[in-house]
Amino acid sequence: MENLRCENYKRLGEECGVFGMYDFDGSDVATSIYYGLVSLQHRGQESCGIAVSETNGPKGKVSSYKDMGLVNEVFTHEILDTLKGDIGVGHVRYSTAGSSTRENAQPLVLNYVKGTLALAHNGNLVNAPELRNELAYTGAIFQTTIDSEVIAYHIARERLLTNSVEEAVGRAMLKIKGAYSLVVMSPRKLIGARDPYGFKPLVIGRRENCYILASETCALDTIGATFIRDVEPGEIVTISPEYGIKSDKSMCIPKDKHARCIFEYIYFARPDSYIDGIGVYDARIAAGRFLAKDSPVDADMVVGVPESGNVAALGYALESGIPYGQAFVKNSYIGRTFIKPKQKNRESSVQVKLNALKSAVEGKRIIMIDDSIVRGTTSDRIVRMLRDAGAKEVHMRVSSPPFLWPCYFGTDVPARDQLIAYNRNVDDICRIIGADSLAYLGIERLKEMVGGDLGICKGCFTGTYPVDPPTENIRGEYDR
Repeated sequence: MENLRCENYKRLGEECGVFGMYDFDGSDVATSIYYGLVSLQHRGQESCGIAVSETNGPKGKVSSYKDMGLVNEVFTHEILDTLKGDIGVGHVRYSTAGSSTRENAQPLVLNYVKGTLALAHNGNLVNAPELRNELAYTGAIFQTTIDSEVIAYHIARERLLTNSVEEAVGRAMLKIKGAYSLVVMSPRKLIGARDPYGFKPLVIGRRENCYILASETCALDTIGATFIRDVEPGEIVTISPEYGIKSDKSMCIPKDKHARCIFEYIYFARPDSYIDGIGVYDARIAAGRFLAKDSPVDADMVVGVPESGNVAALGYALESGIPYGQAFVKNSYIGRTFIKPKQKNRESSVQVKLNALKSAVEGKRIIMIDDSIVRGTTSDRIVRMLRDAGAKEVHMRVSSPPFLWPCYFGTDVPARDQLIAYNRNVDDICRIIGADSLAYLGIERLKEMVGGDLGICKGCFTGTYPVDPPTENIRGEYDR
């Protein structure tokens, strides 16, 4: 599945990963935040940052560092040693809204009359342009082009009218619309908030006398923390020594209106994470099993396109009885510094990232599982790669339905005319990518994939969104 903004072999983009930590014993948290961000690196590889504060030090003093690059590229021991504080927030970013620049890296640190706020945000707002204009006409000067600054400004303004920062977060949530998980650091509190629909995940953990907020449970595992629970859709949690965890559910809506992004389970989240009680690994195994039941084909081996296709491929193999195997070697050292080959060069960006195992596929009928097809150009190259390695047949199965509509809530799914499935049937797509057969996961299977009880967003497949989308796409595309 190809990147939606360039020709490099990259996956769907999603904004972003958040992490927050408060050590009630007063120990520094920057190093633990660093490791938490490393475990969330799959959620964003463009930029990262950490902001910390000493709750017993000068009120409002925040130490922060952020830059373009991977977590282990940006942070050295020397930099981490300068980040002194027992409370802090961290962020990894992939830009779906706002350009990829250092200024747009997070966390954002805002100094205002009540002190300081540091904010990390995952998601996209559908009414960000209106809110930005409203603020601009009252004198706000913006330093970034991202939704997160709009949220931070609204929290700061509401704080002037309220008795607490958590109350200000709640009042800001009345204005912002769309997808968001927030981690906010004030001088004495760590606050987490999730939009009422629950688009983006957010979990609470504990390690001894430290409390943690993170996008995924895998980040808790990495630092040796214990999972406590998910932040509920619409919930605001406030963490402080005064009362531990305080919950405000006044923004919660009925469960039948919840709309978790289904791509967290299909692709974004790490397979060892749990989201709202559902194991991501289990959901992907289920998707593969459904594909085997609904779209069987006689073959010699089932393979996955690394990484997210692997678990679904295992599910297909378990259900069908066809052996599971490895058909690709992945170059794990291609990160954001990967230089795209010039057009005059013969190297394929896909083959730099992946290479087929000739001895594994030669003379065999292969079932290849991937998580989605966006434009189709990368699928075409991977099918051709298997054929060039000697595969006798290549049957493609996709562990999601066809993309037919763009996403406005933080997943980098483009305008309709850029989607291969738009105005084409499955046979047309199969012919374009060069496969012997092609089948997608049925839309009715998505609910079963996550246990049948969770509310999910299927807007990119159906065109029916839980929140009315903007007329202008957050990436500046007019497509409705």
